Amino acid sequence: MIEDLGAVGSAFLLTMLAGLSTGIGSLLAYFIKKPKMSYLSFSLGLSAGVMVYVSFVELLPQALNTLGELHAITAFFLGILCIGLIDMAIPEKENPHSYSGLTNETNSSTDKTLLRTGVLTALAIGIHNFPEGLATFGTALNNLNLGIVIALAIAIHNIPEGISVSMPIYYATKSRKKAFTYSFLSGLAEPAGAVIGFLILLPFLSDEVLYSLLAFVGGIMVYISIDELLPIAHQYGHGHTVILGVILGMFVMALSLMFL
Repeated sequence: MIEDLGAVGSAFLLTMLAGLSTGIGSLLAYFIKKPKMSYLSFSLGLSAGVMVYVSFVELLPQALNTLGELHAITAFFLGILCIGLIDMAIPEKENPHSYSGLTNETNSSTDKTLLRTGVLTALAIGIHNFPEGLATFGTALNNLNLGIVIALAIAIHNIPEGISVSMPIYYATKSRKKAFTYSFLSGLAEPAGAVIGFLILLPFLSDEVLYSLLAFVGGIMVYISIDELLPIAHQYGHGHTVILGVILGMFVMALSLMFL
């Protein structure tokens, strides 16, 4: 079991870095005039490839071998159900899946409407980031090298989330500081998920709980990849770029697992 508190600290640090990468998105939103959407599309595909591959090749098989088929599959689909319910609880208009903040259109009727959109998007992304923090922390706690890869994958898809928060707020307030602050705060939900998850699970932490968590995490990541990353990546209109990213993400993940 977990004997080294340094592993806990490292897992928290990775989760923090992954969550706060939303701040990078807010910086890109107003420092890059015309960002190349093909780069973003490729990055999202890469992130999805990593998440799907590691979920089905690493996390779920570990749980199956340790817990048995029924227990592991139940935990996996509970992860999907959990993130799915969170997703459905957010009104479609404010759901970050639409990434309305990525548009450069400025024909909103009032600055107040833009500001409301930005704040609601920040709240919605914060809710989505909470289970992602639990996913990053749980993976890193079990395998630090694998946790680094997962943290990087989540950080990549948090960048456009930062853009979607900062753009409407920036256009509404003309304040880059406010745009960055809201984006930064939405990313804090990720380490918060790790902290709360750790505090709840710590007294009950065992092999059974840990591998159940890994299967649960796998379900979360598969849902995020299929429902969020890939559809948004395809919205940019670079279908072959997305597929290339997915395949490369799986290939890189396969190579990295060989040396873990």
